[in-house]
Amino acid sequence: MVANRRHYWTADEFLAFEAASEFKHELVNGEVYDMTGGTGEHSQIAANVIGEFYTRLASSNCSAHTSDMMLKADAGQYVYPDVSVVCGQPFYEDESRLVLLNPVLVVEVTSPTSATYDRGLKREHYQRIPSLRAYIIIEQDRAHAELYLRHDLGWHYQVFASLDAVIPLSFIECELPLSRVYGGIDMGAAEAD
Repeated sequence: MVANRRHYWTADEFLAFEAASEFKHELVNGEVYDMTGGTGEHSQIAANVIGEFYTRLASSNCSAHTSDMMLKADAGQYVYPDVSVVCGQPFYEDESRLVLLNPVLVVEVTSPTSATYDRGLKREHYQRIPSLRAYIIIEQDRAHAELYLRHDLGWHYQVFASLDAVIPLSFIECELPLSRVYGGIDMGAAEAD
């Protein structure tokens, strides 16, 4: 009897594979996962967040990246957040500039299949990035966002659960109003899905 052996990818194998691939993948704990598309609400929320950061950070040394920017979230963990923000000089893993190493903020818009991962293992990986100051999880089916903000003694958790709520991001001299995050989203239709 021969045991079925699982192949665990090294970072170098994965990065070579990803550079040649037509589709996006993530590397988590040595395993490669296909990235799937999102709903209309997911896409609109991510676009709204990018638009807000573009406008609010225009006169600063910070800039936002779309889900096309891969992050090294932890040793051997390579992921594509929905939105990331970097301030100052961006640092990349190599000259290909495919993997950002120093985000200060990461945003994930959840889906029914990603919510547990976004709040659990993915959050843990993000929180090990030395430069990361905040991680925001935004739900697509109701006005609800969670902020994990790094302090000297660890991470502070805060929930924002109404369209009137505003997420303060003083470390980048910015705020993120949920009314703008959910702009154009029919919350009744989103909740019915």
